[in-house]
Amino acid sequence: MTRIATFNVNGVNGRLPVLLKWLGETDYDIICLQELKTSDDKFPVDAIREAGYGAIWHGQKSYNGVAILARRIEPVEPRRGLPGDPDDTHSRYIEAEVDGIVVGCLYLPNGNPAPGPKFDYKLRWFDRLISYGQHLLDDGAPSVLCGDYNVVPTPIDAVVPRRWLGDAVYFPESRQEYAKMLKGGWIDAVRRTHPEKGIYTYWNFSYRGGFDRSSGLRMDHLLVSPSLSDRLRNAGVDVELRGWEKPSDHAPAWIELN
Repeated sequence: MTRIATFNVNGVNGRLPVLLKWLGETDYDIICLQELKTSDDKFPVDAIREAGYGAIWHGQKSYNGVAILARRIEPVEPRRGLPGDPDDTHSRYIEAEVDGIVVGCLYLPNGNPAPGPKFDYKLRWFDRLISYGQHLLDDGAPSVLCGDYNVVPTPIDAVVPRRWLGDAVYFPESRQEYAKMLKGGWIDAVRRTHPEKGIYTYWNFSYRGGFDRSSGLRMDHLLVSPSLSDRLRNAGVDVELRGWEKPSDHAPAWIELN
């Protein structure tokens, strides 16, 4: 069994106690992290290695940043950065080969305020992801594209959909881009496993502490190539992390593959 998880950690150094506790309580083989919010030289690689994981990372001071961890091995890095725009300096994509699986870890732009330049950048980035994703599918290698997509695909993926009508994560254009990925062949592993269940990976911070359960969204996704479809055995979200002390506003989503 291969277990793969994705987690927007919302500051890897500030949330390091949460990350290390989670690593110690679980046994994921591959973990994708987003929103590191740290430069490459300040990534906590020593602490992560002490927890039993090799790592590759693509940092950026104060913003963005992605990493891939692999249990007991050092992941091989064939690519960092999404092709298609040499002027794009954001640290939003990194790729590893682990146990015969190509794993792409991504942090798709949020796009707010929308409409506007940030939303235009989001859509351009999404188009690049779709193109590169098609390249991976054409290659035929077992592949997973996972991370914070900043897209709520359908109304079932929000506790209260109408709250998000003016937000870029729920704009029709964002949802249409996500649908293009599925139409191209990618499989939404969590939704395939739980076709009619409200499952969420993000909740707003609450001013009273804890989190606002009515704000739940599913926008952290694990898309698998058709070659992995028959190996998909389970998927879910580690919701309990959202209630830990000083948590991220996201919870990890995961899949299990035979």
